[in-house]
Amino acid sequence: MKGRNHNMQEQQELIIRPYEETDFPAIHQLNEQEGWSNLVAKHQQTKAAWQGSNLAVVAEQDGQLIGCLRALTDGAVTLYVCELMVEKSRRGTGIGGKLMQYVHDLYPETRMELLASTTSRSYYEAKKFRAFYGFRKTYEE
Repeated sequence: MKGRNHNMQEQQELIIRPYEETDFPAIHQLNEQEGWSNLVAKHQQTKAAWQGSNLAVVAEQDGQLIGCLRALTDGAVTLYVCELMVEKSRRGTGIGGKLMQYVHDLYPETRMELLASTTSRSYYEAKKFRAFYGFRKTYEE
C-alpha cells in the first residue's frame, strides 16, 4: 500500500520542461480553449512562433500538457511573456505562477513584462504586476 501511494504522488508531480515540437498540438488545443482565434487561425505562424522563441516551457501533470509559457528575452533587461496558458480545469492551482517563477528564475536580473486581457488583469495584479501603458500595431495597419 505504501508503495502504491508513492507512485500516485509521482504521477501527480508537476513537471516544467522546455517546449518540444511534439507539444504543439496540445498548445493549439489550449489556444482554442482560450478563444484566441487569431492564434488558432494562424496555426503555422503560431507554431513557428513557439519554435522561434528563445524561452518556451510547458507544464505537465499526469502525462498531460496542462500549461505553457512562451517568452522572449535579451537575458539582461527584459523578459517578455508572449503567452501564458493553463488548462481551464487546472486553474487556481498555482501552475501559472510556477511557470512564471520558473522562467524568471532563469533570468533574475530581468524585468518581466506582458500584456493582459480584461479577464486576466486581476490575476496579474494579484501577482504584484503593475500596469503600464503600451501600444500595438500590425503591419497591415
